[in-house]
Amino acid sequence: MWEKCQPERSCLERFAIKPSFSDHLAAEVRARRAVLRLTQHDLAQLAGVSERFVRFVEQGKPSVQLDSLLALLDTLGLELQLVTRTHAAARGGAAEGPGADRP
Repeated sequence: MWEKCQPERSCLERFAIKPSFSDHLAAEVRARRAVLRLTQHDLAQLAGVSERFVRFVEQGKPSVQLDSLLALLDTLGLELQLVTRTHAAARGGAAEGPGADRP
């Protein structure tokens, strides 16, 4: 049923799966850490969190402690923002229900 994804096309493209918020967050944190040339260990020490926590965020773990996440983002010069969705997007999200982006 599930074909192996070809290298030239990602699984997300092939099966049109929308990345989850935690996946997007993970990619942004990894990219910013790389730009700053920090190791996970360095980032953990600067943010006052464990290296394990940094790994969890960068792996896209869907459940993390908010205060620790905010400290990590602050250390990277990033911030978490909430914005009102467009009317169509809000309706679509409500119809799908909570956790709809989870496998």
